[in-house]
Amino acid sequence: MTTLSRRADFLAANGGLRAPMPGFVLLVRPRGDGSEAIRVGYTVTKKIGGAVIRNRMKRRFRALAAELLPSEGVPGADHVLIGRAGGIERPFADLRRELAKALARVRSGAASPAAPRPPRSGGRR
Repeated sequence: MTTLSRRADFLAANGGLRAPMPGFVLLVRPRGDGSEAIRVGYTVTKKIGGAVIRNRMKRRFRALAAELLPSEGVPGADHVLIGRAGGIERPFADLRRELAKALARVRSGAASPAAPRPPRSGGRR
């Protein structure tokens, strides 16, 4: 299992399947590159809290991913966990159950495709 680091990989995952849960949103996008490796990324915005809160949430996500993704993740896909505001207060056992449920929804095809975003306008040309 490797960690995503390039912004382009996170943006590409946003075009995959989406499984929203109370503590996080799981994005899963099959890469189609022939590799069975599972890659994972974590993102928590400043809206959630300060650096201490964001880092604590990412540590919890890393522990969850290390525990569940090798056995329940989608082989050959990128997985991105996006933190939600209520995620830091949720018990770890609840987050584990939610991640297992989200992974099951993605594997069964019950997860919703990501909604297309409208093109950005403005800026310099």
